[in-house]
Amino acid sequence: MEATIEVAGLRKRFGQSMALDGMSFTVTPGRVTGFVGPNGAGKSTTMRVILGLDAADEGTALVGGRPYTSLRHPLNHVGALLDAGALQPSRTGRNHLLWLAHSQGLTARRVDEVIEQLGLESAARRKAGGYSLGMRQRLGIAAALLGDPPVLMLDEPFNGLDPEGVVWIRGFLRSLATQGRAVLVSSHLMSELEDTAGQIVVVGRGRVIADTSVADLIATASDGQVTLRTTARSEAMTVLAHDGATVAATDRDTLTVSGLAAERIVTLLSQNAVPFSEVAAHRATLEEAYLDLTRDAVEFRAGAEQEAAR
Repeated sequence: MEATIEVAGLRKRFGQSMALDGMSFTVTPGRVTGFVGPNGAGKSTTMRVILGLDAADEGTALVGGRPYTSLRHPLNHVGALLDAGALQPSRTGRNHLLWLAHSQGLTARRVDEVIEQLGLESAARRKAGGYSLGMRQRLGIAAALLGDPPVLMLDEPFNGLDPEGVVWIRGFLRSLATQGRAVLVSSHLMSELEDTAGQIVVVGRGRVIADTSVADLIATASDGQVTLRTTARSEAMTVLAHDGATVAATDRDTLTVSGLAAERIVTLLSQNAVPFSEVAAHRATLEEAYLDLTRDAVEFRAGAEQEAAR
């Protein structure tokens, strides 16, 4: 089976609300694709449509060229974690996985393999109801991997993990992609996706705003900006703004400057005796690029919610 997710022209309305408005993107094998957007942008609905949990009004969602509902043993084709709390609390972690495995014709040996792979050996025979959120996340990922699927879909897999767990899962997701799988990860934690994802799909208002590589998105957001470190922040802002720059304070002694080249900034500060310790090309974070892209979508969403409340 081909390791792809293909979403084309999805439309979905819940009452008066348009949840999906022409959602289209493709997740390809060999890399982690981040799936991001404000609350209400359509991420969860899209993932539910892909998995056949919701039906779209229009459009198609295919896994390896086929609808999920046509797959005889779906865990062998696509593994998904949408809700880490969706388990029977009185069942042990191992029995939870055994129940899933037996429903798909998989063996107890495979269950023990994923328990080891996810570092669950010490917790596997404890009742899942006593697991921390981080351990439930690991159990959910173990369940997604049971059928050794070529496609993985994970919703907020970093939630509840301690710093050590976050570092582990970043490397784990990259290793899964390196094996040739298509990995779709929805997350609000841009800092984690920046170090994990190769591709990013940014959505808002039920449609795709950007579908590009993480590197290209950051490069675009960084374009023409300069980072300036100075102990005379107010004086520097006045001098640079007077010459037409747009200046934003990003820290106690740090400014981000747009509209002037680094050489011109150095000249102006020197001419006006404004001290500075660094002038360098600014590298935006993925979070900065994301916030810039989704500002309109967030404002739209807030306005729509206020209107609905009235």
